[in-house]
Amino acid sequence: MSALPERGESRRAANARKRISRRPSRLGLVAGATLKPDRVREADAGFPGLLKRAWRRAEQTDDLRSFVEVLLTLDGHVPADVQLRALSAAEEAALAALCGLSWRAPAAAPDAAAPDAAAPATAAPATAAPDDGTSGDAEETVFSGEIALATSGRIVLRVPSAAPLKADGLVGGVRRVPWTRATLDAYRAQLRRAEDRVARTVADCRGWLAEQGAEGRGELLEQAKEAALRTAPFVLYQQGRQYTNFRDHNTLTGKTLWPGHPDCALSSLQDLPLELWSDHDVQLVVCLTLLIRSAGPGRVEEANGTQLTVDHVAHMLERIRVGYNAALGRDQVPPAASATVADLHELAVSLRSHRGEVAREAQLYREIHGALMHKIEKVAGPCADLARAREDAVTARLTSRLPLRGDNLAELGEALAAAPGWLAAPHGDFATGLEALVYESAAAATEAFEADFAMSRGMRSLPDLITALREERWAEICDWEITRFFCCVVPDPSAARHFGDSAAALADAAWAMSSRMQYNSWHFIAGNLPKAPEVVDRDHFVPPTIPDVAFYSDQHHHGHVNNNVRFSIRSPQSVVVDGRRFNGFVDLRLLRCDGAPFGEQDLLAAHRVSAFTARATGLVAELAAAGEQIEVTAFDSPWHWSAVTGGADPATRAS
Repeated sequence: MSALPERGESRRAANARKRISRRPSRLGLVAGATLKPDRVREADAGFPGLLKRAWRRAEQTDDLRSFVEVLLTLDGHVPADVQLRALSAAEEAALAALCGLSWRAPAAAPDAAAPDAAAPATAAPATAAPDDGTSGDAEETVFSGEIALATSGRIVLRVPSAAPLKADGLVGGVRRVPWTRATLDAYRAQLRRAEDRVARTVADCRGWLAEQGAEGRGELLEQAKEAALRTAPFVLYQQGRQYTNFRDHNTLTGKTLWPGHPDCALSSLQDLPLELWSDHDVQLVVCLTLLIRSAGPGRVEEANGTQLTVDHVAHMLERIRVGYNAALGRDQVPPAASATVADLHELAVSLRSHRGEVAREAQLYREIHGALMHKIEKVAGPCADLARAREDAVTARLTSRLPLRGDNLAELGEALAAAPGWLAAPHGDFATGLEALVYESAAAATEAFEADFAMSRGMRSLPDLITALREERWAEICDWEITRFFCCVVPDPSAARHFGDSAAALADAAWAMSSRMQYNSWHFIAGNLPKAPEVVDRDHFVPPTIPDVAFYSDQHHHGHVNNNVRFSIRSPQSVVVDGRRFNGFVDLRLLRCDGAPFGEQDLLAAHRVSAFTARATGLVAELAAAGEQIEVTAFDSPWHWSAVTGGADPATRAS
């Protein structure tokens, strides 16, 4: 099967080709002809199952605070801080009054090591915290509240004057919580402070938006809509209101609602006078603006799953500011002069202006907590023994299998730059040296990082891309299919244990990952092109520029659930092609299906491996720009079948 579409292929031939399965174990057979799926996942696989297990674990605790702490962390799967910041003002006040838990208390320094997801949440200032009624305390109960876990993963509470929690949106029922007079007094004090804070914030937001004028507000709305369209889905809250472009009833631009859709909360504000904007919408627009101005659309994902309020954004920006100053070794970014929107906006702009400088001094990356799709920007520390050991292992394999010499990956890159010609010539079993380098780098990473899978993606024909760039054929580039891209996936043979000990199933999983990575390359490439109408109209995300390490990603994404993508590292790299920088053009991904998660030192070493592959790709781009015809033909479905199973093309086997 050809990796690229046949040039001049008729529509009938193209349609016939597309009806043939590309799964390695079914290659050559008609797609969709099996009587039943090979694997049927559990009905509660992924997030629903995690929520059920967390609820059962919480029910086994002895006291209210322990019960709440299990739910806050989803039994050790997310940081408690994220869930605490998802509470509405009334719920936040109630939880602080009931068991002294609040995100507002002093937190650990932002540049400290990441806390254990299972660690208890920071205690709030002392309040009356009654027993939950299980110890026989005789203090009179004046209100019977409820605590439950919603199917969204959030903790929900019934507070005084609120209706009972609706059972159809809950995971496993409710826990009834008696409130004493002392609890009510503490709750009222907390709630008064919250209501005063919200009133001040809303007034400040309205004043700041009024200063922007109608035209300025329109630009802010367009900026927010573009950010929602060009980044991964998110879920945000404003008290009881949900703003999302993910699965539930969508209220923001994204995969479901096109820009300008009347159901999009941002689009519906476009022509309304400011006095008709709700308090929720006012805060939404201001907070999105602050986030985007601090780092671009990707920053919005760092509020995922939380209440989008000015005080939450202020807390985030201050944490980032302290981290940046620590990396720079001086107080380069001053704190916000006050908690007003104007001063926070000044801080956000300052953070973005210094972000590049920080990235030159230290490695920026993101932690991703998959259960709640929440991301946290981090500043990495220096490489230590583990990172150096990982790099040494990769270097040793590469020097034993490729015509390169050096003691580390940087030296291998220099050797490669000194004599890149072999990258365009056949090498071993591969049609080009680039293919051999991509494969050996991924295989070395699988081994050195003790991963179940490693994968490396890129573009098949750099000469075709260069020709299209020189002729400014933006529409053609946007129309290219995912088969224009490749991804080499190298599993560890032992990973078959996650797929019924079947080499064929392992090959199918590897190809599923490869296909998805081809889509990712397709999805990012348009984000590197000029904003011509055909580029703007083409679905694409802002290309990634910093690496990330993910925990428990096998929760929501169907492919992640089906293929056990639990712990991972993604290390994207930019490549200059004929004078144009393409962010996220290549990347290295590492995956573990179980066991220990990857850590910061793993990420630092992986980023060096991907930088080496990116340098090779850039050198091939230079050769192609000079007229060398180089095309990657490996890493299609038959290749993955042969590489993983060691067998012949399955299309030749007997049915």
